[in-house]
Amino acid sequence: MLETEEASAMALNNVRSALVRQVLLCCNDQPLVYARTVIPVTTIQGAQRRYSNMGNRPLGAMLFADRTMLREEVQVAILPVSHEAHRYTQTDESVWGRRSVFRVAGKPLLVSEYFLPELIKHSR
Repeated sequence: MLETEEASAMALNNVRSALVRQVLLCCNDQPLVYARTVIPVTTIQGAQRRYSNMGNRPLGAMLFADRTMLREEVQVAILPVSHEAHRYTQTDESVWGRRSVFRVAGKPLLVSEYFLPELIKHSR
């Protein structure tokens, strides 16, 4: 499900259906980064259909190999406390991250990465 803020970030008004890929990066079973990719159904038509069937392939490798890809500016993002991924944080504090809209053949997809408290704690 495409959330309202995600649709707004991609400048989509009437699209609510999307493929969502969620990845949790861990070290020693400790969650460090929560990543969420939102690909509107309108993006995964035609030649971009390959983005709907990535399997275990890294999204970054696919994006940067795509000659039609353009990356918009990196934005600061906050993971809402109400988001299901907050269960990995064990805190009520804000979780900061970054997100970017990528356009493949002019069609948007949104990649967000949130840096969980355990990562911040170990980087000090």
